[in-house]
Amino acid sequence: MSSPVGGTGADRSAADGPVAFSATPSLAFRILTEVAETAAVSLAAAAASAAAQRLTARLPRAAKATWERTNHAGSTVTLLEGPAWIGGAVSGLAVGAVFRRGAEGSSAAAGSPIAGLTVTVAAGALGALDDLAGTAARKGLRGHLGALRRREVTTGAVKVAGLALTGLVGAVIADGRRWAADEGASGVVSGPASTASAAMSTVVGGAVVAGAANAANLFDLRPGRALKVVMGAAGPLALTGSTSAAAALGTSAGVIGDDLAGVSMLGDTGANAAGALVGLALVERTGLRGRLIALGVLTALTLASERISFTKVIESNGLLRRIDEWGRVRP
Repeated sequence: MSSPVGGTGADRSAADGPVAFSATPSLAFRILTEVAETAAVSLAAAAASAAAQRLTARLPRAAKATWERTNHAGSTVTLLEGPAWIGGAVSGLAVGAVFRRGAEGSSAAAGSPIAGLTVTVAAGALGALDDLAGTAARKGLRGHLGALRRREVTTGAVKVAGLALTGLVGAVIADGRRWAADEGASGVVSGPASTASAAMSTVVGGAVVAGAANAANLFDLRPGRALKVVMGAAGPLALTGSTSAAAALGTSAGVIGDDLAGVSMLGDTGANAAGALVGLALVERTGLRGRLIALGVLTALTLASERISFTKVIESNGLLRRIDEWGRVRP
């Protein structure tokens, strides 16, 4: 008797069995790899930032004095938490780069460690310029733009321009990796219309990175506040496998103890770097629509900060006040 057209059950099992068997472990392996990477990046960043913060405490007195400021309560705090935050983030991103290099077919949405390193270091350097050479005479976007109208270039204005360029470069690197991955998977080269849309998405993404860098700085007014905002934004993104978010989450956890104790604060150096890295993580996980929404929210926050006090808003709301004060060491 002849066999059925589809072959015997044994034939089909022999033909189909190996395919099903090899596909399932591949998916499981990728999931386990992403979970391991997220955990490794976060832990490495936390350990590195905590170690860096301990090392800064051992610097010569003259070196530490340059970074000391008086906080809202009249106490002396150090801004060296900012460089420590950057050190932790760079360490976490370096671990992520090792995973990316060893994992075949790694997801482009997981993020580009190179883009993360670029925005973290560049935004941090611009923040350091404002921390070390800036003055309190010109504050906020309105103050710096007003100075420019009088042909007075402030460190804040330099930082605004620098953050815009930093955000654009970071978005170009991140999107370039995504475009290459998408075209490689589909085998289709983008046409003029799709190229224009992609370019617009990248420009908006750059603005999101710059806006996030500025927004994080708006919250660095009370112990632990900015770091809670950063961790709250980075946490969900880290759960989706974002290397940038995992690094931001881990390094924030490593330094938050001294921040809550009122001993140190991020300063522009750390806040700008933290915001930029979280902004990049969001850019890596969204398209044009998501980026436009994020930019709208960040723009609203920036404009609102010129007219209202975030501290007063937080203190007038019971839930926000409790979250803001959680973990803070009372004098």
